[in-house]
Amino acid sequence: MTEPAATIKAKTAKQAASSFAIPDYGIPIFEMPKIGLPNMEMPEAFREMAEKGVAHAMDTNAKAKAASEAAADLLERTFTTVAKGAANYNLKIIEIARTNTRAAFDYAHELLGVKSASELIELSTAQMRKQFDIVSAQNKALCTLAYEMAAEDLISRGSR
Repeated sequence: MTEPAATIKAKTAKQAASSFAIPDYGIPIFEMPKIGLPNMEMPEAFREMAEKGVAHAMDTNAKAKAASEAAADLLERTFTTVAKGAANYNLKIIEIARTNTRAAFDYAHELLGVKSASELIELSTAQMRKQFDIVSAQNKALCTLAYEMAAEDLISRGSR
């Protein structure tokens, strides 16, 4: 009724061993045929050609690596220059917007004190002339800034 402990251990060991074994389904196992190739020496011309090919490939790889590193460096410098220039340009645009907003509020404040139509026309004419001069100076400053950015970018590209 109860099996001896030795029999149980033997069955357990047999099951554990058989669970990791590859089952045999009656399919023959094929192996690569073992063909004895003669030990042949490669001709010297082929060896030299192979060595030259490897040397040429290594040289081309080194040149390509150097060129890609130079291109990456150029792109990095260009993007740095452009980012700095764009930030300066944006700051200038913000400064211009503040100046124009202040001028508009000053003009509105002066309009509140107008007593006659002639005074209104005189104030409006003076404001237009003043604003035209301011906008002209602002456009000139923006053009100068854009020119400086382009020149700095060209200089950074040329200074490899």
